[in-house]
Amino acid sequence: MTVILAACTTAPKAVETPREQLLGRLNSFVADGKIAYGHQDDIVYGHSWKVEDWQNDSLERSDVKDVTGSFPMLLGFDLGGIELGDSCNLDGIPFGLIRKATLKHIGRGGIVSFSWHPRNIVTGSDSWDVSSPGIVAAALEGGQKHDEFMLWLQRAADFIESLGADASVIFRPWHENLGNWFWWGGNHCTADEYIALYRLTRDYFAGRGLANILWCYSPNGNAGADGFISRYPGDDYVDILGIDTYEGLYGGITLEQGAELYKAEVKQNLTYLQKLATEHGKVMCFSETGLEGLPDGTWWTNALYPSIKDFPIAYVLTWRNAHDKPGHFYAPWKGFEYADDFRAFCEQEKIELLY
Repeated sequence: MTVILAACTTAPKAVETPREQLLGRLNSFVADGKIAYGHQDDIVYGHSWKVEDWQNDSLERSDVKDVTGSFPMLLGFDLGGIELGDSCNLDGIPFGLIRKATLKHIGRGGIVSFSWHPRNIVTGSDSWDVSSPGIVAAALEGGQKHDEFMLWLQRAADFIESLGADASVIFRPWHENLGNWFWWGGNHCTADEYIALYRLTRDYFAGRGLANILWCYSPNGNAGADGFISRYPGDDYVDILGIDTYEGLYGGITLEQGAELYKAEVKQNLTYLQKLATEHGKVMCFSETGLEGLPDGTWWTNALYPSIKDFPIAYVLTWRNAHDKPGHFYAPWKGFEYADDFRAFCEQEKIELLY
C-alpha cells in the first residue's frame, strides 16, 4: 500500500493595516507597562516661539525636546475651523502645517491624535456658544442645518484623507460631552441625539472609505461609570476609551491640597474607566489633562505620575503651550523654573517618549 503524505502548508499571515498596527502599538504600550507621553501642538509652536514659514520648516523644535532631549511620543492637534474651509485652525495653525507635522511625526515613529472644536452651526459662534437650544438636533438628519453639517463632515474627512491611507491617526470628536460648555454637551442634547451625532460622524467617514482612523470616546470626568456609558456610541463605533480631567486652580486652597484633590479625582475616574475598558474590550487612555501655568513645582512627580502609574493607560496627553499667552502652558519649556520635575517624570521607567 502506498501512503501519500500531504505537504504541510501554513496559511500566509495577513498583513496588518496601518489602523491595526496603530491599535496593536497602543496595546503593546499597555502590555509592556508603558505610558506614552503626549503634548498638544508641540512641534508647531511653543511657549515663546512658533513656526513662521511652515513650507520650509524642518519641524525639529519642541518645548518638550528642549527640556528632555526627546519629542513627545504623541502629538495632539485640533481641526477646529476645517469645517468652514478656513486655512488655519482655531489656534491659528495653518492646516498645511498640521498636515506636514502629522506626517513628519508619524514618520519619526510617533503617534498623532486629533480633536475637533467645530463652530456652533446655528449661531456661527465658537464651540463654547451654548446660547441656543437644539444645535445637535439641527445638525442631524431632518434638522434645518443637516446639509450644512454634512459639508462640515466632508471637509474634516477631506483633511484626514489628505494624510494618505498609510498614516493612521486617532480621532476623538465630540469630547467632554458630559459637561455643559460645548454645544454637544449634556444639557444641550439628549443622549440619543449625542449618540446619533457620533455615529453619523463615523458612518460618514467609513462611507468615504477612511479606514486609517482609531476612534476615541472621551467624556469629561467625574460622571461615574453610569454617566460615562450613558452616551456611549457603542462598541462598533469606538476603539479607545478616554477621559479628560484637569487640575483646577481652586480658590482658597493650597497647591498641596489642589494636588491631593486632583489625585483623588484622577484615580476615581481611571478606576471606572479601567472597568469599562475591560468590559468592552477597549484600550484606554488619559485623553487630556494638565495644570495651567504649572505653579506646582512637583506636579509631574507628585500629582500626575502617582495618579496614572498603576493604571493600564496607553497614553496621557497634556494640553498646549500657547506662544501668544505667556501663562497658558501645560508643559515646561527651556528656562522654566520647574523643568527638573518634568525631566524626572519623563525618566520614570513607565513613561515613553520618542527618542
